[in-house]
Amino acid sequence: MQSKKLQQLPPYLFAEIDAKKKVVAAKGIDLIDLSIGDPDIPTHGHIIDALCNAARKPKNHRYPPYNGIKKFREAASEYMAHKRKVRLSSETEILTLIGSKEGIAHVPFVLADPGDVILVPSPGYPVYTAASILAGCIPYEMPLKKENKFLPDLAAIPKDVLKKARVLFINYPNNPTAATANFDFFEETVAFAHRHNLVICHDAAYIEVAYDNYQAPSIFEINGAIDVAVEFHSLSKTYNMTGWRLGFAAGNKEALAAIGKFKANIDSSATAFVQEAGAIALTGNQSCVYETCEIFKKRRDILVSALNKSGWDVTAPQATFYIWAEIPRAAKTKDSKKFATAVLEKTGVVITPGVGFGTYGEGSVRFSLTSPTDRIEEAVHRLSGLV
Repeated sequence: MQSKKLQQLPPYLFAEIDAKKKVVAAKGIDLIDLSIGDPDIPTHGHIIDALCNAARKPKNHRYPPYNGIKKFREAASEYMAHKRKVRLSSETEILTLIGSKEGIAHVPFVLADPGDVILVPSPGYPVYTAASILAGCIPYEMPLKKENKFLPDLAAIPKDVLKKARVLFINYPNNPTAATANFDFFEETVAFAHRHNLVICHDAAYIEVAYDNYQAPSIFEINGAIDVAVEFHSLSKTYNMTGWRLGFAAGNKEALAAIGKFKANIDSSATAFVQEAGAIALTGNQSCVYETCEIFKKRRDILVSALNKSGWDVTAPQATFYIWAEIPRAAKTKDSKKFATAVLEKTGVVITPGVGFGTYGEGSVRFSLTSPTDRIEEAVHRLSGLV
């Protein structure tokens, strides 16, 4: 009862992990989940208050405009101007999304045709590849390697692939590797897109989750980017709003018009009162973001220190709430699925196998910092002496 396109998709990574968790939990083992990037920290009170107030307005009980309510789009434009020093039109260069995942998944359907190539990072967010397959496009994996600081080597992409390529996905700060990119990389990428007639889709979901005074750049801080790029922003990670399903796309107006046209035919935008609360999140006091980052930073330091003492080789990331780690040499297997399963069965700690993020993720695993500090400390205790 499945289409051929759907049959081409591998099992969704986290659905597989959930199935294994149920088997282990049924044995009475206490699980500590360091796999999925779902913040455990509650949404801050002033955002919840804004939601409650907005939900009482009868106008917000009706369909919102397809491109999002004006208040939220203007807030997104204000955020880009204040935090990113980029001025974008709230009418044509901002589009409300039901979470950035939704917008990202639409890209291959509207900016490419069946048979076209979509350039995707590997390891990378699985949605890039899955959406490409569902749209009838051909995903081409760009290796993200440690020796290249987990940046794609654009010059290594074969010419015959580039002739068929229409979209280039990038994601910095990066999931799953937690790598960051500097202005030089973004300048190179924008110039590359101009030369090869590509649309850059920059997934900026973790742009505000940063430590040690690091500030991640927006691609629109680069001259010429607005002509070739769309940037996807998520309120999920920045404001601990994963369950609210709200984000926005910013950038090239022709690309946004295409995504908006697609959305108008399949959804009715994000809930209006959620958008009103999102506007408060974007334009209100940002100390909540700093406080959340400080919590993740403490967890990062605890986990990185403990892993290194236990025989791993891990560098503390400047951004995201992930730790990307090569499987230690002393481990019995370098197969990331087998290793993650062994860790789960022996310790009850759930981590994510790297191969689930693409071919070039094999040999590594991802830890998420989205569990309370005491549970991270317990996980560290269980993992010590494992390899």
